[in-house]
Amino acid sequence: MAEYEMTIGIESHVQLATVTKLFSPADNDARNKGPNSVVDPIDFGLPGMLPVLNMRAIELAAIAGRAMNAKIASISRFDRKHYFYPDLPSGYQITQMYHPTILAGAVDAPLDDGGSVHVRIHHAHLETDAGKLTHYSDYSLVDLNRAGTPLIEIVTEPDMHSPQEAKAFAAELHKLMVYAGVTYGDLYHGNMRFDVNVSVAPVGSTELGTRAEVKNLNSFRSVERAAEYEFKRQVALLEKGERIVQETRGWDDSTGRTSSQRSKEDAQDYRYMPDADIPPIVLSEDEVEKLQANMPLLPPYYREKWAGLGLDKSVVDSILAHQSYAVLIASIQDNAGDDVAKRVAHWFASGVSTDEETAEVASNFVPEGYVELAQMVEANELSSTAAKEVFNELLTGDKTPREIAEAKNLLQVSDEGAIASIVDEVLADPASAKAVADFAAGNEKVIGFLVGQIMKKSQGKANPALAQKLIRERL
Repeated sequence: MAEYEMTIGIESHVQLATVTKLFSPADNDARNKGPNSVVDPIDFGLPGMLPVLNMRAIELAAIAGRAMNAKIASISRFDRKHYFYPDLPSGYQITQMYHPTILAGAVDAPLDDGGSVHVRIHHAHLETDAGKLTHYSDYSLVDLNRAGTPLIEIVTEPDMHSPQEAKAFAAELHKLMVYAGVTYGDLYHGNMRFDVNVSVAPVGSTELGTRAEVKNLNSFRSVERAAEYEFKRQVALLEKGERIVQETRGWDDSTGRTSSQRSKEDAQDYRYMPDADIPPIVLSEDEVEKLQANMPLLPPYYREKWAGLGLDKSVVDSILAHQSYAVLIASIQDNAGDDVAKRVAHWFASGVSTDEETAEVASNFVPEGYVELAQMVEANELSSTAAKEVFNELLTGDKTPREIAEAKNLLQVSDEGAIASIVDEVLADPASAKAVADFAAGNEKVIGFLVGQIMKKSQGKANPALAQKLIRERL
């Protein structure tokens, strides 16, 4: 397959974190709600029901544009997309075909090898989501809870050329949208969905191959796996002399395969026309600046801030997986310095899950507790192992690190006089005679045995570094 190159473009559907839907006053959060329980006559498409634009969606679109380094249009308009949606009673989808709110931008997504992929954003448009169909053997049921939910559809240029680049872009776009407050980012409930367009052409070709679109992927791993499968499938067809059909395909995560759903229509087949019920959106530069003024800090800011800490990419990724962790580490770095921030970052990366419940508990805790714990380790009051035990309890309890350490009898003895007497006892013990002789003969490995004996005799409280120093002085 070395003679073929893949090209990938992604369309991402981002559900906006508004209280109500895009054109109706119905609740926008359908999670764990009964079927057809968060709907309004507007969502049912009843005669005489006119849409009223939710301006909060425009504000979030402006913020999303800033997160993607994109310009916001001074004038944008809504259109009707006439395509049969059995789960949209109006019979058309409201979207922005000709005049989208978000114009060209770009996202730089970091790769595992230390590089990055630069992905241009063609545009992003506002639109309404459709409902949901559940199919049974001889009938289907429709749930309109999601009908009318505000989305922005982000359309990239075909700038990705490997499954890894596609996965990296999807993951970075998700972080940007969540950090910016544009979406809740709940992938399980479809807050972000990815359509991956894959085409294959001979290496060096000046023209792209015919693309196939894999729809509605809701995990970064699925984006990667679907792109891998499509590349192999399309190359196999080309090598047999067959042509690639432009089509929409579905993804089965359990089998790791795509399957044909329908032929891909061109834009003219959707019969777009301006929506006469919705006036154009007019935004001045001053209005856009005000909307974007309180922009939260984004992942690129944190990566740059932590560049001098010497953290592995895996540690940084673990911290950035939840915004509250990033805010916490940055606050600690500002108030207690790089060394403390680095130590706490490692604790979070290795000892804390990224589930919502744990994240909420951790984010509610004041930074001072983590700083105090790091300083206790620095002062040799706690071993690294004991510090992790204290850290785990610190996340969910209301005690200080010192109170936890004292209650668990974890405080380390760093009094040189107290440890010296234990060292003398261990070295004088007949059980240590061989180790002492071996050390005198140049075998330094046995010092580990001697330190172990001291730790055992001190019930784990002796500072091992100080114990080793005293052993060397005496031998």
